[in-house]
Amino acid sequence: MAGWNLADLAGVSARANPEAAAQIHGDRVVSWAEFDRRTDGVAAALIAAGVERQDKVAQYLYNGIEYMESVFSSFKAGLVPVNTNYRYQEAELLYIWDNADVVSVVFHGEFRDRIERLRPQLPKIRVWHWVDDGSGPCPDWAEPYEVAAASGASLELPWERDGDDLLLLYTGGTTGMPKGVMWRQDDLFEIYNRNRVPEPYPTDGGIEKILEQKSIDGPGRIGMPACPMMHGTGLLTAIMTLTGGGTVVTLSSRSFQAEEMLDVISERKVEGAAIVGDAFARPLLQALEDHPGRWDTSSLLGLTSSGVMWSEEIKRGLLKHNPQMILTDALGSSESIGMGKSESTGDEAEETAKFTLGDFTVVLDDNDLPVVPGSGVAGRIAVRGNLPVGYYKDEEKSAATFPIVDGVRYAIAGDFARVEADGSLTLLGRGSVCINTGGEKVFPEEVEEVLKQHDAVEDAVCVGVPDERFGQAIIALVEAVPGGDPEEGDVITFVKERLARYKAPKRVLPVESIGRAPSGKVDYKGLRQRAIEQLGLA
Repeated sequence: MAGWNLADLAGVSARANPEAAAQIHGDRVVSWAEFDRRTDGVAAALIAAGVERQDKVAQYLYNGIEYMESVFSSFKAGLVPVNTNYRYQEAELLYIWDNADVVSVVFHGEFRDRIERLRPQLPKIRVWHWVDDGSGPCPDWAEPYEVAAASGASLELPWERDGDDLLLLYTGGTTGMPKGVMWRQDDLFEIYNRNRVPEPYPTDGGIEKILEQKSIDGPGRIGMPACPMMHGTGLLTAIMTLTGGGTVVTLSSRSFQAEEMLDVISERKVEGAAIVGDAFARPLLQALEDHPGRWDTSSLLGLTSSGVMWSEEIKRGLLKHNPQMILTDALGSSESIGMGKSESTGDEAEETAKFTLGDFTVVLDDNDLPVVPGSGVAGRIAVRGNLPVGYYKDEEKSAATFPIVDGVRYAIAGDFARVEADGSLTLLGRGSVCINTGGEKVFPEEVEEVLKQHDAVEDAVCVGVPDERFGQAIIALVEAVPGGDPEEGDVITFVKERLARYKAPKRVLPVESIGRAPSGKVDYKGLRQRAIEQLGLA
């Protein structure tokens, strides 16, 4: 076998622990044996539709049983899953599915009318699998997903699977159109396996040796991607949980509800969960504070966040309710996994944006030399090792993001940081939204985290607007806590007391909502335009 294929590893889990749960969604529990049969059925239906090896299959779905079934059905058939943001409008969907050369889409019934309008412009798509969500009947141009999943069809592949088979992970990023990051399944498994607890699987004895180990170990951990699986954090969390023979537990609501998450953790004895920074952590803490003793979260050994910053004060609050948890703030992106992490336990919460460098991570200055610890120089975070192949159909951007420096290939996704004297890493933010004011570079996320420490501020975003004297001026858009009223002068003084004065916003503009996406990301471009218009600078 040329590398490790995730479908083969899932098949091992079905053989080792067939009656254990593979997925739980609401009251529905799918065993590993059932997961294996259902994914065989969907994979067989895709093959019967006339797809070719490594054709692309899009998941246009909310979280649920069908999401990961569809992903692993694609893996089984030697096809490539393509995550699709269910918040995209028609033009964005057309771009993604055309750019990815999608030939099949699995979709929730809610999206029927939108797809109906798009179909004439998507001639490459040969099969649509409709997932019943109670929103109406299956359209005559689609096939019911459940018929394929429940068919019991045996899977006969006309080609071989291997570790070079891809996952196509589309990332919105901060600039330009979404880009498809091509991950080899073998690389994803290698990253997962070297971080596996308590120890990596033995990889020198082939698939049978892993089967033996999984049979001895029993079912893997019970993990919950509380965030949408249409984004990298949720999707990779679920893939790695299933690769380890564990159970993926998903929430039934289509928008995040903190009380639902705590209910399910308590009922299903969830051991690990993935969230997205304060957008999830703040409501969780608030629910715990409002209802002391309501939930038994003692099973929850780990809570992991990735994608946006997670503030120290919220970590401290969560640990008071469950001191045995390990809170892991994972620094990574769709292009680079394992840039760094910080872990908080007991009464010790790591500072906001403070990380330990990953084993394969370095910070490079403008001359592609490692930043000297304690120098105060801001550099680009670079990761080597198991990396994506590149961006799908974009050699120019691939070369820019995955450069070769002194003979070593790196992923440099655009995150800037300082390396402190003790070797720790302070994350500054994305260079693409960096504000240049009077010749000084200011990273918005550094200022935003200070703003969010103000008692009257729930959330905040900083943008740069045109300024005759300084080139750009820093403007803060702030969302108040319920009942709060952030006073402009007080907020500016608050920042000046904690950061260099030039990093403080010149103006503070109140907004009803920052409008974060489920991934925790914000529309910097849109908010910048809003600030420009509100200040009369257009």
